[in-house]
Amino acid sequence: MKRAISEKSMLVFNYLNDHDGENLTAADIASALGMATKSVDGVVTAGLQRKGYTERVPAVIEVEDENGNTVAKKVNFIKLTADGRAYDHQAALAADAAEAANA
Repeated sequence: MKRAISEKSMLVFNYLNDHDGENLTAADIASALGMATKSVDGVVTAGLQRKGYTERVPAVIEVEDENGNTVAKKVNFIKLTADGRAYDHQAALAADAAEAANA
């Protein structure tokens, strides 16, 4: 089983790690990293969430609609898990290399 995350996943992971504790959506991360929101969603799901490094936390926020009215909007904040905070990329790369050598 491959443990290390990809280069693109590392970009998103590092951003989340640098902003740990903040309420960030995929759109927030995409904007900050110059990526498409769909790409961030894919990276989070396939590269981070399935490995247990992130989770999506449902929330409701208030936003202003086109008429200036405040409305409720459902969002998912992307957060690092305890495993995500403990992730060591160099150790994961070494474990992957060792596993490949023994295969």
